[in-house]
Amino acid sequence: MDYSQAAGLIYSEIATWSRTAIRYIPKLAVAILVLVIFAFLSRWISRLVVRGFDRFSDNFSVINLSGAVIRVLIMALGLFIALSILQLDKAVTSLLAGAGVIALAVGFAFQDLTANFISGTMIAIARPIRVGDVVETNGFTGKVYDIKLRSIVIDNGQGQTIEIPSKDVFQKPVTNYSKTGLRRLEVTFGISYADDLNRAQQIAKQTIEALPFIRTDRPVEVHYRSFTLDNVQAFAWFWLDQTKAGPPLATSEAIKALKTAFDQNDILMMFPPHTFDLKKRKKEEQEGTKSLMDISKAV
Repeated sequence: MDYSQAAGLIYSEIATWSRTAIRYIPKLAVAILVLVIFAFLSRWISRLVVRGFDRFSDNFSVINLSGAVIRVLIMALGLFIALSILQLDKAVTSLLAGAGVIALAVGFAFQDLTANFISGTMIAIARPIRVGDVVETNGFTGKVYDIKLRSIVIDNGQGQTIEIPSKDVFQKPVTNYSKTGLRRLEVTFGISYADDLNRAQQIAKQTIEALPFIRTDRPVEVHYRSFTLDNVQAFAWFWLDQTKAGPPLATSEAIKALKTAFDQNDILMMFPPHTFDLKKRKKEEQEGTKSLMDISKAV
């Protein structure tokens, strides 16, 4: 093959491509116009979606994610329509097949990440917990500091934050102490067998009812639970007004008030007989030393 034939073949191919390109110019213009229209629609519709989600959700992560997903889906639809206009149906099929394979591979490779994102989205939509709620989940207790798509951030009240994967929060039980606004606390104590149980029960109930952080619209309950070798086990239930005190402070004050009330009314709170009362022993030793000193002075 000489150079003239090669040049003729090249010219022929270029001419064919040129004619094809000229023939495709109107379709290309229409395809570009479709992409521009769908780009405008994607932004406009995503804004509407974001405004709609903003009415019933305060989770900005979910709102922004929803707008981004809508935008991508609309742009993908516009791209497929544009390729169809250009009669590139095989390219559309190849893109769909490739997208499916990529999605499958990504799903297997990042299944934990995907599960966390889906769980975070469901938590944000169903809203079993909200920012500010005091919750207990996965062995941690604290106030919800932030709700992300991938994780839930809890402030444990000790200067640290705990980030729990959304999947664990969504799949495992969650105790929400703020959902109903009610919180009942329990304080246990023991009464000696020598004391009148009815009298001790009445004193304990009156003592708890006198505390300033007790809800007056719900009753205080004091009951006996079981017999032990040393005492009769009892417990007090009371409902906490969380605007006046937190659970640790309320429990501490209730224990101190019960101990003071029992001491004032000569009700004995027993401890195991083999336990040494070091405070009492020290007092006895001091009294013994004082007696010896008085005897020595008298002599």
